[in-house]
Amino acid sequence: MSKPTIGFIGLGLMGGNMVENLQNKGYQLIVMDLNKEAVTKCVERGAQTVSTGKELAAASDIVMLCLTTSDIVEKVVYSDEGLLDGLKEGSVLIDFGTSIPASTKKIGKDLAAKGVGMIDAPLGRTPAHAKDGLLNIMAAGDLETFNKVKPVLDDQGENVFHLGELGAGHTTKLINNFMGMTTVCAMSQAFAVADHAGVNRQQLFDIMSTGPSNSPFMHFCKNYAVDGVSDLGFSIANANKDLGYFLQMVEDLGTVSKIAEGSSANLQAAFDAGMGQGNVPEIFDYFKSLVK
Repeated sequence: MSKPTIGFIGLGLMGGNMVENLQNKGYQLIVMDLNKEAVTKCVERGAQTVSTGKELAAASDIVMLCLTTSDIVEKVVYSDEGLLDGLKEGSVLIDFGTSIPASTKKIGKDLAAKGVGMIDAPLGRTPAHAKDGLLNIMAAGDLETFNKVKPVLDDQGENVFHLGELGAGHTTKLINNFMGMTTVCAMSQAFAVADHAGVNRQQLFDIMSTGPSNSPFMHFCKNYAVDGVSDLGFSIANANKDLGYFLQMVEDLGTVSKIAEGSSANLQAAFDAGMGQGNVPEIFDYFKSLVK
């Protein structure tokens, strides 16, 4: 597929930079977002805009979504005048967000009935990487569909993985975020407990970082708990959502995760305390406040 027309819905920090990268590489974009300022920026660079998902889908070879929740993805697909009404046979829908695998598979089945392919392709790295086309892309779906859109994915990602059948990308992303966010919760509480016990946080880091616990996440936690620098660009609200999705996926698989339940409970408590917009290592402040 050579320079297909791309419809893109979801122009937040990540999505907006992804669109700019694609425009810089010569793709024609049709965009939609509730944020009119974000739409205007894309239009000023040459994109078109439409008023309904149906119109966007009908005019696009590939439709890309960079949305925040599975509920929103389903609304965009299934609503009146939504994507499902306009997607044409042979086109492909790519979901770059972090969604519940069961929802992804349901959408994929409904699209397949119309001759439309689907790829779930959650992202790693930052909006800055998106602008430069250097994302990590965890793609899944049937191989023929993946190969059809891979040249476009290669223009968006430095590392593009094919992980198997539809849903495997979202499954992998949720497992990845479970591991990462649990690590941040554990390390942030370690610093808070050290503080309550009168142990110097910098010294704790110096000791722990020389052993196998050392990791980039440990450094993000240290940067906030010790240096007051909040530089992991992922919010407590997003982490809370992703852990909730992980637990939903675990339930759908017929198993349990007590570790995830604990991390989710802490993230939810921090969110309820008004800290949702803070970066995840800022959960240190919540743990620090826990005194009898």
